[in-house]
Amino acid sequence: MPRFAANLSLMFNEWPFLDRFDAAAQAGFTAVEFLFPYDHAPADIAERLKRNGLTQALFNLPPGDWAAGERGMASFADRFTEVQEGIVTALPYAKATGVKRLHLMAGKSDRHDLRHVEAFRTAVIWAARELADHGIALLLEPLNARDNPGYFLDDFAFAVDLIRDIGAPNVKLQFDIYHRQIMHGDVLAALREMMPIIGHVQVASVPSRHEPMSEELNDAVVFTELDRLGYKGFVGCEYRPRSTTLDGLGWFAPYRDSQGTPQ
Repeated sequence: MPRFAANLSLMFNEWPFLDRFDAAAQAGFTAVEFLFPYDHAPADIAERLKRNGLTQALFNLPPGDWAAGERGMASFADRFTEVQEGIVTALPYAKATGVKRLHLMAGKSDRHDLRHVEAFRTAVIWAARELADHGIALLLEPLNARDNPGYFLDDFAFAVDLIRDIGAPNVKLQFDIYHRQIMHGDVLAALREMMPIIGHVQVASVPSRHEPMSEELNDAVVFTELDRLGYKGFVGCEYRPRSTTLDGLGWFAPYRDSQGTPQ
């Protein structure tokens, strides 16, 4: 059975952020993810993980000015120093939490402009080398243009070609089922093709980004296929609860007892 990671940026918002770790564990999750940890001390997050027996599955590297609408800096050559500084900022959190996957956001720029392509490639190669020394994978996630207009990495084929071309063993694809379905569809075939380079999977219903198994995809079939393909990573629950978080966990009930101890 897949091992699910509750996304604490979107789920359990009924609690203050640090209390969401307790709530997720009490609901049966053995792993968590979130967008950013940087408003809290590394030790405080580590303490919540430890006392609840939780594994930190993933978080994002610093994205620039999120409140102003920035979604990363890696495709801008003149912001390479900020990408480097972001690694320095993130590493104490990685050490404290034991996370093995960090997501690098590309930013809003023209993917057809070779200057941005080269800047992104340079940033990915540099960041991957830095993280490799710490046993951490660098993840790249294509985002759909409907929700994220202007985002550089808006195509799975481009991301896959880049990852394969770079060839670094710790550069992986973050396969968000929600984004894939909106952008290209053909989720199962894509999982089969891309599994060797997938480092993390995320899920939400399409088109509303609520609980899985509630709209156009048969997520139970997708989860079964992940098992068949031998996927051993996490499935991040990056969805917005339709009502309260706990009221929406009916989909999780059949999987709760099989969560075990994540790796």
